[in-house]
Amino acid sequence: MSGLRIGVLGASRIAEVALVEPAHILGHRIVACAARDRDRAEIFAEKHGVERVLDSYDAVVADPEIDVIYNPLANSLHAPWNLAAIRAGKPVLTEKPFARDRAEAVLVADAAAAAGVTVMEGFHYVFHPVTRRVQQLVEDGSLGELRHIEVVMRMPAPEPDDLRWSLDLAGGVMMDLGCYGLHAAPLFGQYAGGIPEIAAATAVERHPGVDESFDVALHYPSGATGTLSNSMIDPGYLFTLALSGSKGQAFAHNYIKPNEDDRVTVTIGSTTTVEHLGTRTSYTYQLESFADHVLDGTPLPLDAADGVANMAMIDDAYRKAGMSPR
Repeated sequence: MSGLRIGVLGASRIAEVALVEPAHILGHRIVACAARDRDRAEIFAEKHGVERVLDSYDAVVADPEIDVIYNPLANSLHAPWNLAAIRAGKPVLTEKPFARDRAEAVLVADAAAAAGVTVMEGFHYVFHPVTRRVQQLVEDGSLGELRHIEVVMRMPAPEPDDLRWSLDLAGGVMMDLGCYGLHAAPLFGQYAGGIPEIAAATAVERHPGVDESFDVALHYPSGATGTLSNSMIDPGYLFTLALSGSKGQAFAHNYIKPNEDDRVTVTIGSTTTVEHLGTRTSYTYQLESFADHVLDGTPLPLDAADGVANMAMIDDAYRKAGMSPR
């Protein structure tokens, strides 16, 4: 098999940038898709070169000509359809967050382990040289002892009827944006004594149970701290990652969309340099790594256990903010 044969669940906007474009660049086939509204699936297929439109998600999962499943459905549908793909023996690249909550994530992870099927949560930023460079600066001691990490995730408000505002569909800013910061924080925990604790969290609700902004304070075992600032009601987009150490700082100007801004500004003492790490999309790096794993067994930096850990952090953040997990 020279490339992946991919089945897509739904006809979401994220699929275009997260899967369709990378698949075309890398030479993988998008064999089939399905959506609740078949007309919408037909439009999606025609626009993006999908070979066939099927009548249901079940049909996509069961199709013998499909090797892997891409799941960009609403948050509440991630776990159920990932479980369906596992039962069919098909690896899954699932959009984040991994599930509604930790308990649901455990069900998926246990099923994947029992079946020997890969389920990877799409934290694409991990695969890009921007993130890897920031990690390297901490790991090689350039920044000195890690003291603080700050993640800012801000975007304009989706339309009032957008799925991200639905409690039933497990919406909210923490689920949509905040999950990135809560994923990045433990990623750098290996340089600060281990997994951080959520010291405090505050949220503003747009509707009962649905958060529109969410701030989190973290404490690491080493004494380092972290702040995560998330908003889904901002005038513009801002996705930044900043690390401060005893010797210097590193600032990724857009670690989520490095194809739009690939700068990492590094300050060591009185010297500041600006590095450009490349505008190939993080989604392309992600699909390339996922395909290498499926086709050749190359190890991945993310697995189902990682998804469970992230959902546990999300649940804890909601509780600390006086809210209920999804």
